[in-house]
Amino acid sequence: MRMFNGNLILLLFIGFLSIAKGLRFEIEAKQEANPEPFCIRDFVNEGQLVVINIDSDGRIGDGQKLNMFVRDSTGNEYRRKNDFAGALRVAFTAPSSTAFDVCFVNSGATGMVRSVELDIESGSEARDWNQISANEKLKPIEIELRRVEELSDEIVDELAYLKNREERLRDTNESTNRRVRNFSILIILVLAALGAWQLNYLQNYFRSKNII
Repeated sequence: MRMFNGNLILLLFIGFLSIAKGLRFEIEAKQEANPEPFCIRDFVNEGQLVVINIDSDGRIGDGQKLNMFVRDSTGNEYRRKNDFAGALRVAFTAPSSTAFDVCFVNSGATGMVRSVELDIESGSEARDWNQISANEKLKPIEIELRRVEELSDEIVDELAYLKNREERLRDTNESTNRRVRNFSILIILVLAALGAWQLNYLQNYFRSKNII
């Protein structure tokens, strides 16, 4: 019973992750020369397949010009599409573990809007499981178990990455604390030495003037 509950929780958690990346939003048109883009950021691990499905309402020539581009934090641009409407699919394989942005810019008369649906899938979620099932002749339950297994492995890898990152950040924090402590001790010693020197200088000065 405990094993069943654990599997059920895992399946619910995986299902939540699968739908959490589906977004629907509206982008207002702007008449500015270089309007600020509206961006959605996600993170991908090295070698993972990323599939981005975009669907917008409206049509080309309706007074709005919706542009889109996908770019990662290292400056690589994977796709750029200007003045589009309807469905658009972008797929790429991440060359490294990095964050990437899906950005939109809508140009047109003030008050006009475009509604956009965005779905980002990566890793096992982005694979064409129907094609895999047809090629390997797998049953529905077999393909679902395989999908869950691959997604579970990705979650374990992500947790391991987060653990390693936390360890690196903790080491950096401890190193910074040691440097701050040593610097504080050095400042105290310098101030103490400066105070002793000033005291000695004033004593010698007063003695030379026969004040003391």
